[in-house]
Amino acid sequence: MEKTLVILKPSAIQRELAGEIITRFERRGLRLCGIKMMQLDDEILSEHYAHVSNRPFFQQLKDAMIITPVVVSCWEGLDAVSVVRNMTGATVCRNATPGTIRGDFGMSNQENIIHTSDSVENAEIELNRFFKKEEIFDYKKACFDFLYARDEIKR
Repeated sequence: MEKTLVILKPSAIQRELAGEIITRFERRGLRLCGIKMMQLDDEILSEHYAHVSNRPFFQQLKDAMIITPVVVSCWEGLDAVSVVRNMTGATVCRNATPGTIRGDFGMSNQENIIHTSDSVENAEIELNRFFKKEEIFDYKKACFDFLYARDEIKR
């Protein structure tokens, strides 16, 4: 099973979309392993967005991410990284397919509602950045046997 990071950005918080977005992941069958609200600061944002630090929008992006607290969460499931990315939609919300989170709730490139890990490797790095080990939980999901066929999962 893969784990992945989801950040509900200030645009989701300001627009009161957190519950609806979380519900989409739950309804899909992903298991919520950790969740918390936190205020991001320059240090963690500089680390998280280091890959775009030389881009002209870097400071604007960081400024937008500190307007309100964000909700960070860890989700688990088979191919969780790609499942969550597909549910999220294109980065530029105007180009996102209807039915995706960004396609249904956004119009912007920067104010694009949600951040999701883009690879299994980055998910592990990002989860370690935002969560302590004891903040990620492992428990049996009651409907687990109805989400996957027996040959899809290792017991």
